[in-house]
Amino acid sequence: MGLFSKSAPARTPLDGVDVVLADLDGVVYAGAGALPHAIESLNAAGRTRRLGYITNNASRTDASVAMHLRELGLHTEPADVVTSPQAAVRLLGDRVAPGATVLVVGGEGLVVELEKAGYIVTRSADDRPAAVLQGFAPEVGWSQLAEAAYALALPEEEGGIPWIATNTDWTIPQARGIAPGNGTLVSAVHTAVGRLATVAGKPEAAIFQEAVARFGAQHPLFLGDRLDTDIMGAVRAGLPSALVLTGIDRPKHVLAAPPDSRPTYILGDLRELHEPYPESTVHGDTTTVRGAAVRIDGPDVHIVREGDRPIDLVRAGAAAIWATGRGIFGFRVPERLYRDTFHTR
Repeated sequence: MGLFSKSAPARTPLDGVDVVLADLDGVVYAGAGALPHAIESLNAAGRTRRLGYITNNASRTDASVAMHLRELGLHTEPADVVTSPQAAVRLLGDRVAPGATVLVVGGEGLVVELEKAGYIVTRSADDRPAAVLQGFAPEVGWSQLAEAAYALALPEEEGGIPWIATNTDWTIPQARGIAPGNGTLVSAVHTAVGRLATVAGKPEAAIFQEAVARFGAQHPLFLGDRLDTDIMGAVRAGLPSALVLTGIDRPKHVLAAPPDSRPTYILGDLRELHEPYPESTVHGDTTTVRGAAVRIDGPDVHIVREGDRPIDLVRAGAAAIWATGRGIFGFRVPERLYRDTFHTR
């Protein structure tokens, strides 16, 4: 069932799903604390289907992530967690044999996965590493970025070593707000050396494919809070997805989403996984979702009815704008359409 279904009966996003794959930051928690309604909603989903977690955050191991999730109230083991360091090390194995020395920019999450795979970890370019692996950790600073730049000075096409980044998320949600993510750190090295990293995590498909294979998913659903990594990655991997508005991307980003980053479902919070998902109906130039209705008139987007639930207005607006095939910059959009009432932190 998709966002624009006109004839299917109202089903929940979980109907027919055998594995729920969830992002963590902005979906399950922000910082150390759980987001409202996330734990009980996921536990309810897990009573009848498998739960797995996919994270671009490279600062922690799968075991430490699983422990954190258990502390929040989820029934999680390390094998339930697919991390971007795991995906990065798999990519590395295609290019550099185990036993080689690898320069790490990042924290324990990368170090543990490299050592499990049989690589030697260094922090110095003077050790002549065979590759550079870069991932987020709060302690990463200038000295680590500089060592990466020294090691990557020679372009790979001229005999230089591979550079693999766990992910390039520009931001990361924290309890105090939105902080710079690994993408900013990768960009700093790129600016210094003029090279591009190979990316292992979302939005690349490899990390999703690993999760589907690990959990034996036949009909998975992926939950994310970012259009440019979570939802784009799910689209690339051919997975249905739900964007939940408890993290990074806001209603205005949903309205502007390009075709390769559009979710199957739009949720205000994870409770809506268990609610019938309303269909979008179109009559002439008006798109309706339950009590909310939006009309397109040339470059103008008009709110016909706001309805009783703000999430339905966002759904109606997205359906109407996306159906035109035109970019958001071609419209005059009333601010009420993307009014943000969904932050729950």
